[in-house]
Amino acid sequence: MAATENALRLLAIAASAADDKGGEDLVALDISEPLPLVDIFLLVTGRNERNVIAISNEIEDKMIEAGVKTIRREGRAEGRWILLDFGDLVVHVFHEEERMYYGLERLWKDCPTIPLELARPSEV
Repeated sequence: MAATENALRLLAIAASAADDKGGEDLVALDISEPLPLVDIFLLVTGRNERNVIAISNEIEDKMIEAGVKTIRREGRAEGRWILLDFGDLVVHVFHEEERMYYGLERLWKDCPTIPLELARPSEV
């Protein structure tokens, strides 16, 4: 089973918001096969705790603008690994050290990645 159109729509919103706030190393994993309750994990790295919090806030703000509510949120107080659950999409915003330590890409290595098309400013 592949990720649904709704999950891909949510992914586009979240990835764009993360990119706007300086999120790095964005990776989207289609986890619909092993986890039937979730379609996509989006992994994002922030440079420091403030950046991790800013990225997660921007993602939530853009999702609210799109009419999508956060089902669950964890880790905001520490700003080291924030999990945002939007149903079909779960976003993990990591501090660099946490992302390397927990290695979700390694844990889900059998799941296909989803290409991300992020808008880049045109070069002058």
